[in-house]
Parts: sequence; structure tokens; C-alpha cells
Amino acid sequence: MPVTDRFAERATLSRSLRLLAQFRFEQSDPARFYGALGEDTAEMVADLCLATDGSTPAGRTVLDVGGGPGYFAEAFADKGFQYIGVEPNPAEMHAAPGTVTASTYVRASGTALPIADDSVDICLSSNVAEHVRRPWRMGAEMLRVTRPGGLVVLSYTVWLGPFGGHETGLWHYLGGARAARRYTRRHGHAPKNNYGSSLFAVSAADGLQWAASTGALVAAFPRYHPRWAWSLTKVPVVREFLVSNLVLVLRAS
Repeated sequence: MPVTDRFAERATLSRSLRLLAQFRFEQSDPARFYGALGEDTAEMVADLCLATDGSTPAGRTVLDVGGGPGYFAEAFADKGFQYIGVEPNPAEMHAAPGTVTASTYVRASGTALPIADDSVDICLSSNVAEHVRRPWRMGAEMLRVTRPGGLVVLSYTVWLGPFGGHETGLWHYLGGARAARRYTRRHGHAPKNNYGSSLFAVSAADGLQWAASTGALVAAFPRYHPRWAWSLTKVPVVREFLVSNLVLVLRAS
């Protein structure tokens, strides 16, 4: 059965609206936003795993590349996964006190993972590729550390989608640098996700081309859309504006 079949049943309009409502809390109440996103992500990964080989998440190791302050850890543990987070920024790791422990987190770059080949069951990256100067090098590292038959789930915000500018809003359509300057004038400080240094223009076409080149791609779909809108991923140009967040699912070999 297709790897997305189980998750497709969960990808309803009501789910999409529920997640969209949480986005307004991303900066004002990150625990609320990322907690809800973590639960949804853990459910998505569990569904993908079950559809792949029929096994449950219990005991499976998931490596979360760019896991931030660990909001996803509890959600994955509740599903039975053995969660390991990777985060290069120590300030980000400790942004939410109490969520990170030495036994579950590694300080490292996603483009040079200090993890042995073929050593994890699932390698996840959620909304990180657009913050990495060389995102497909990170993707290659994720494939390297995943055991044969295991899954790589790489999800990222598409630049030309409505959330491509992150906190700069829709001003990114006038250019990332211009949007950052406007944000700085308006708020008195630079945006956290600053174009050219911690935010980059990554297209849907870029990700699909890279994934296809690996020979490991098994699915690609918009992360937050209802199932009936997934076909947008197949339409060049249109997908850049309407997919918003693209999920690439690859099976390591």
C-alpha cells in the first residue's frame, strides 16, 4: 500500500484549520504552538512507518535534525519512539527550560551529523531546510544515518508560499532582504529568521529534484493541506505558491 495511505485519512480540512489556528501562537506562546505541531508530526511519522512495513513505533529510534528546544520530544515519546534531537545552537536548545536532557540531545550541525551510518530507524527534519545554506547536504546526511528500509522525512517551508518569509509576513514577495529591513525598522530589531543568514529561498522544485536524484523518494505531499489538495505538488509553478510546506518521504537503502 502507498506509504501515505494511513496519514491521508488523517489529512482532513478540520485538521488543516486546527493547525492553521495554532500558527498565531508561534512567537507569543511557542510551547502551545510547537506542542500541537509536535503531536501532529509524531502522528504523521507513526502513520508513515506503519504504512511502510506494518510495524508500530514502539522502540523505533527517531533522529530529529534541528529539533530546537525539544518540544517534539514528549510527543514522540508518547507514541513509543526513542527520540534523539540534534541542534547546533545552544541558545535554541535551552530556549524551553526542562525539555532537553543530555541523554536525548546532541549539539551538532545537520550537515555533518556525528551519527554512525545506518544507525537510526527514522530521520526527521521539520522546518529546517529553509534555514540551512546547503539543505540537500543535510538531506544526504539524513539518508546516510538511516538504516536500510528506514524512513527519512524532510519537511520544509517553501519560499514562495505564504509563510516563506516567516515573521516578516508576506513582504518577502518584494524580496527577502527588503522584508528583513522593513521588519527591523518596524520592530527595532532584526527578525530571528534573517534572510541570507538564517533564512534562505528554497523552492518545491529544488526539493523534488534533489529527492528524485537520490532514487529513494517514495512520497511528496503538502504537510498541512487536506488530502484532496495534495495534487498541487505535481503542478509546476502553482506548487511554489500553494503547497506552503512540502514533505519529502524517502526510504533509505
